Amino acid sequence: MSSIFFPKKNIPHTFLFLFGAFLIVFSFVIGYFVGDAHSTQEPTSKGEEQVVGTSDLDFDQFWDVWNFAKTSFHKQPVSDEDLYYGALKGILEGLDDPYSVYFDPEEAQEFISNLEGSFSGIGAEIGIRDEKLVIVAPIDDAPAARAGLQPGDWIVMIDGVETLGMSVDEAVSKIRGDEGTQVKLSVSRNGLDTLSEVIVTREKIVIDSVKWKIDDNNIMRISISTFNNDTSGLFLDAIQETLTNNVRGIILDLRSNPGGLLTSAMDVASAWIGYKPIVIEKSQEKAQPFNGMSAPRLTGIPTVVLVNGGSASGSEIVAGALQDYEVAKLVGTQTFGKGSVQDYRELEDGSAVKVTTATWYTPKGRSIHETGISPDIIVPYTLEQFKQGIDPQLDVAIQIILGTYVEPETEN
Repeated sequence: MSSIFFPKKNIPHTFLFLFGAFLIVFSFVIGYFVGDAHSTQEPTSKGEEQVVGTSDLDFDQFWDVWNFAKTSFHKQPVSDEDLYYGALKGILEGLDDPYSVYFDPEEAQEFISNLEGSFSGIGAEIGIRDEKLVIVAPIDDAPAARAGLQPGDWIVMIDGVETLGMSVDEAVSKIRGDEGTQVKLSVSRNGLDTLSEVIVTREKIVIDSVKWKIDDNNIMRISISTFNNDTSGLFLDAIQETLTNNVRGIILDLRSNPGGLLTSAMDVASAWIGYKPIVIEKSQEKAQPFNGMSAPRLTGIPTVVLVNGGSASGSEIVAGALQDYEVAKLVGTQTFGKGSVQDYRELEDGSAVKVTTATWYTPKGRSIHETGISPDIIVPYTLEQFKQGIDPQLDVAIQIILGTYVEPETEN
């Protein structure tokens, strides 16, 4: 896997993080993808005026507000730098998009550190759903999961600060911190009447993104927790073992996988699809397909993909592509629905801006964003079943591979 490189200006044709929406608090902001710089422009030089569509706006008012705040605020002196960066944040907030964000230089450096997986956190991906900050997916055996946090939990407050209107990036910056320190989350599962406090101790999280085993039925089970730098190599090892053992089928478990590197997700999908289009990026200007990058070594092997509400971004790209080409059956529940593309640009002062520029579609043109991927077979999985060690989704997947699955009769 090639390393991630951030040039100082636009980042054309660079595969980066999808996220995600959502973002993985334990290691990096998951889910973001830096695609073609369709709509970005070089910054105008000093003294050069570039104003588009602002004929009805009086920019003198901006300076009136600036001067009023600077001279009248009760805590003096007021920093010009703070006002400047605050104004730039406001521009991005005006887009009313949780994934379009301005980072001041310190925040930009933290963002890059996140991508490199060099900080500690609680081990959970968070995202915005219905204008609420929610847990998308806690990572297995990470602090968030051990504290009892579940997909769909609404984070109402972080250390006493309300999250309403808070961006995902801002929430991540408040949740992460030094290893061994604690963060207090006020969480609701069924409305504000059920508000409870969850105290989570931050840890350094290190996990292999791909795990696999061959079960007693000679079925290969491959679980991918996120699409990281190590995913392609580990998945290649799993492919080799799959082919060597001539397995009866494959169960690809993408449940609670929040996404990650687009290149890694495409490597996985290519194992079944080959060099055909895996995902389509649509913007105002164009629709651009991204094709697979390797031979379809797993084609013809019966495959079932497990998904749930925590499957997002890269997971949805893989699941949607395999479903479109009818090379796998999808089992589980509706996926999260994170299918937007972010362009990331570093600026000369070390700050950065990230703007949503496009959305993802499956090869057949189905929208992923805010819609998600519907399984072929819907199988709920309750908390009670989890506590009892029962996995009905996995059971159905095994039955499909063995040819013993009988679809339940529907009521007329």
